[in-house]
Order: sequence, then C-alpha cells, then structure tokens
Amino acid sequence: MLKGKNNQLSIYSILYNKIPENHTLKLINKAIDLSFVTKLLEVSYNKYYGRPAKDPELMIRLLILQYLYNLSDEKLIEECSLNLAFMWFLGINPDDDLPDSSLLSKFRVHRLNDITLDQIITEIVRQCIEKGIIKDTGISIDATHTEANTFKATPERVIKHLAKKIFKTYEEESGELPKNIDKDIPDYKQIENHKEAKKTMKDYLEKEIEKVENIVNQEENPKTIKVLENAKEILKDPKFIEQRGVRSIVDQEARVGHKSKTERFFGYKTEFMMTTDERIITAVTVKSGEYVDGTNFDKLIELTNQTGLKVEEVFGDKAYFRKPILDKIKEIEAKAYIPISEMSYKIDEEIFSYNKDSDEWFCSQGNITIRKKHRKDKSGKETYKYYFEKEKCRNCSKREECKTGKRVGRILEVGINTPEFYGYSQEQKTDGFKEKYKKRACHEGKNGEMKNHHGLNRARGYGLRSMSTQAKLTAIAVNLKRIASILSSKLSSFLCVLRFNSIFYKKIVV
Repeated sequence: MLKGKNNQLSIYSILYNKIPENHTLKLINKAIDLSFVTKLLEVSYNKYYGRPAKDPELMIRLLILQYLYNLSDEKLIEECSLNLAFMWFLGINPDDDLPDSSLLSKFRVHRLNDITLDQIITEIVRQCIEKGIIKDTGISIDATHTEANTFKATPERVIKHLAKKIFKTYEEESGELPKNIDKDIPDYKQIENHKEAKKTMKDYLEKEIEKVENIVNQEENPKTIKVLENAKEILKDPKFIEQRGVRSIVDQEARVGHKSKTERFFGYKTEFMMTTDERIITAVTVKSGEYVDGTNFDKLIELTNQTGLKVEEVFGDKAYFRKPILDKIKEIEAKAYIPISEMSYKIDEEIFSYNKDSDEWFCSQGNITIRKKHRKDKSGKETYKYYFEKEKCRNCSKREECKTGKRVGRILEVGINTPEFYGYSQEQKTDGFKEKYKKRACHEGKNGEMKNHHGLNRARGYGLRSMSTQAKLTAIAVNLKRIASILSSKLSSFLCVLRFNSIFYKKIVV
C-alpha cells in the first residue's frame, strides 16, 4: 500500500545548506521532475491494503544513485546513510531510516519491467526537449557487448552439471536415489576426441533422464520434473552440441557473440540510440550475445519518436547499412549517414558507373547497357542482369580481360538493391558526408563511459531480464549525469559573463 510523502523537515536538515548549488545531484534535481515515477508505478501497488510501501520515487532515486556511482546494494545504503548530498537527493531527513538493501532487489524484480524503464527513459528525454536541454535532430545507433556474470562452459561440462542438478533435486524431494540410477558421471576429460566426448555425455544424460522420468511423481516431485524438462529442452536444441546454444547452467540466456572477426565474448548485447550533440540516450534494447546489430532498429526508432524528438539525421556503422533500415530512415523523412557495406554492395567502381535517372550502367571503356532483365533463383534470391551493347564489346581493347564465357556482350549481374546503393556510395565520397559522419564518434565515448565507469562491462545478475534492467538503469544514470554536465556548463558560462560585465562596469566607473 502506498502512503503519502513525509515532507516535514527535521532540525538536522539545515546541514543540507553545505551542499553547493552546482553539485551534480542538485543540477539533476532542478532539471528533471521525477515525481511521475510514483504515478507510473502506482498500478503495481494495492491502494488500500497491505503494509505501507516505500515511495516508488524514493526507490528509483536510490537506483539512480546506485548506477550513477556504480555501487552494490549494501554499499549504496551505507553511502546514503553517510553522504549528505545523497540524503538530500533522496528527499529524506538526515535522521530518517533508509530501506533495507534487500528491498532494492525486490523492487527491481517485482516493480520494474522493460515497459516501465522505457517509459522512464522516454519521460526524462521528453522533459529535456521541453526545457530546451536537447536541441539536436541527429541520432546515432550502436550496440555494445556485456560479459555474462559466469564463465562459458563446454557442452560436456554443462551436461555434467545438469546430471548433478537432476540427482540432487530428486534426492532432496524423495530422500534418496534409486539403485538403478547411475551416479557415476563419465569423465569426459579422459576422452581425447572432443566429438566423442560430447556424444558420450549426451547419451549418458538422455539415458538417466529416462530412468528418472519413470519414477518421478507429479505431486511429490514438482521441482525434479521442472529440472528434467529444462535438461531435455537444452539437449533437444541442435545448437547446444555445436556450442552455439546454452553454455552455462547458471545463466541459460547468455550466448556467444562476436566483438570482431577474430574475437568472441559470452554474454549480452545492448543496442541504444542517442542524440549526437547532447549525447543523451533516447532508447535501449537488450538481447543475447548472438544478436545481429540493427534487428531492433524499428523498435528503437519508435521509442525515440515517443520522446517528441524530431529525427532528421541517423548515424550508424556499416552493420546498419541494410535495405530495411535505410527504408525506415526514408519513411521518417530523415537522412542516413551510414557507410556502405561491402557485403551489400559489390561493384568495382573503377570499371562501372551508374545513372539512376536512365537506369543504365557504363563501363570504363564507354560502353552502355541497352536492356535489363529481372531474375529470381530457386532460393528466392533476386538480381538484375544488365546487358551491354554487343558490337562495342566485340571491338573493345579490353575484350580479352572482360569477356565472360562465349558471350560477346558483357552481362553485369547485380543485386536488386545495387542501383539504389550506388547512389549512397557516390554520396559518401563527398566532403560533406565525411565531415558529418564525424558525429558518429560520440557513440564510442558513451560505450566506454557506461562500461568503464558504470559497470556495464559485466552483468550484475543472470538472465535477459536482469541484464535489460541493468542496461536501462545505466542509461538513465548516464543521461542524468550528462544533463547535469550540460547545465553546469551553461551555468559556468553565465557566471563568466556576469563576472566580465562586473569588471567592465567597474573600469568605466573608475
């Protein structure tokens, strides 16, 4: 049950006068009204029954402090009981009691979800636009990886832990294991052939699962049945044995992903959009490590639009140079600043050029295509075949280098989107594009800030929901810190002007 806020000040509140006006937390509090949080979360509380609950706004402010200063639950409560600025930001008196650290975990799990955190991010950005803190119309998109809060195990080791978990759970529920259950798990480390080791462990577990299934009872062994179903689901996934599925019993939603062509990681990917000038995050999504960058582009754009931001420019790296993304950017009437991807566009521009108005390709020797044909193969892949004029090809000085088979006229087969991509490739060679694209660099700095200073380099908990909560709370914290920095800069500029004017007038008087 929610209770009213206690606004009565104690005699000790006079100590808050020691906090300077340009303190980060004071600037945040002046810029952003967080009272909307209580109304946002009140539906998750009973209005009339139950013990009085801690104010949701207080709990959110605690979590903001936690992610702003990268503290554990216990350390956060300790710091809040000692730090005057923290107490002031929480809106409590210095002599008030703080919630127990265990309440923070319960609040994150039972009160916060993806929708609520998205709404908090959206409302903060909306207030910034309304107050003129954000004036930007450009956004940048990128994804950053987070290591799982556990190690990556081989399928053999995962199977070993699954077997142990099944035996232990059944023993706890029933008292003892039947004699026909083979508790001697094979030592996979003694098997030199890796494929054989995986097969041996898989066969062993499937056999023991079948034995346990024959003796379990729905009413007496509910936990064992749940563990058995989980084990069967893991074994059924073909990706598991290929080491592309579950790699940890503790965190079964973490996956192996790629940092680069040669470097891999085990964990999750956080993809987010942010304004390029003010560097404030507008939307966040979190997926497991194998996530392909740009898959959630539409969702991120939709969340960004909800803030009221008018997007006119979209910046991204080569991973985002894909037809659906480019089409979405056109749909919202924005301009794409995304380098062309070699995977999407394979044309040697030293040999071929294209005229989009006449839909014709030209070769370096002056020949021109005279017709085109649409082609679709059995797999559904669509291409265009452009045919060059035969006589010019026949008399061309580079005929021997260029000819394909017995054909006289050159045929240029391109992807169905290649003519459109050619226009992007030409535009990206201009100085204007290169200068604009420098704005994209802001994203790398934000990635580093969140990972190095706010704990996003490693997951705090286990599972996708926990990781999503962590990433979005981190985004809220860095947004508020950035807002304070912008306001501090404006305040400093304003004071400098006042100081200059004061000195100037004094000189005139003298």
